[in-house]
Amino acid sequence: MVTLETSRLILRRWREEDVAPMAAINADPEVMRWIRDGSVRDEQETRGGIQAWESEWESQGFGLFAVELRSTGELAGLTGLSVPNFLPEVLPAVEIGWRLGRSHWGQGLATEAAAAAVRFGFDERGLERIVSITQVGNDASERIMIKLGMHPVRDTVNPTGGRRVRVFELSSGQYVRTTR
Repeated sequence: MVTLETSRLILRRWREEDVAPMAAINADPEVMRWIRDGSVRDEQETRGGIQAWESEWESQGFGLFAVELRSTGELAGLTGLSVPNFLPEVLPAVEIGWRLGRSHWGQGLATEAAAAAVRFGFDERGLERIVSITQVGNDASERIMIKLGMHPVRDTVNPTGGRRVRVFELSSGQYVRTTR
């Protein structure tokens, strides 16, 4: 079982007790505003998502982590790596993504968690390239991508929802140069 730790966070695999707090995060329209078509998700949909993320860990050797606050043990949200099958034009690729509950916004936690997941992808899984995909207008996520050293490579349309998205990218060579 892979577990990553940062100064404030523990990134770990999912547990049954994570379903309810993640469902509460997924039920917040403001959190979900920039996710797919903006629809909220209920507990059953959240449970299905967690099962899919865990399956990706088993099949790919990476996946989405539960993000836990070290100080309290509270589930703050998720971050990690996944294959962005919803956007075939960028494949083959591995995407870094994140989603935190609103009470955890504006504290640098998404950047801290995503940076740990990027390190894991390059250093532990030997990835050559990591992308991140956000809807055009999601400036907060774009700021995180830039802090991670990523740069925009294309704008396109998400075929599953019709929304305009911007693809950012970071190669392993760029990562090495930016983290020395």
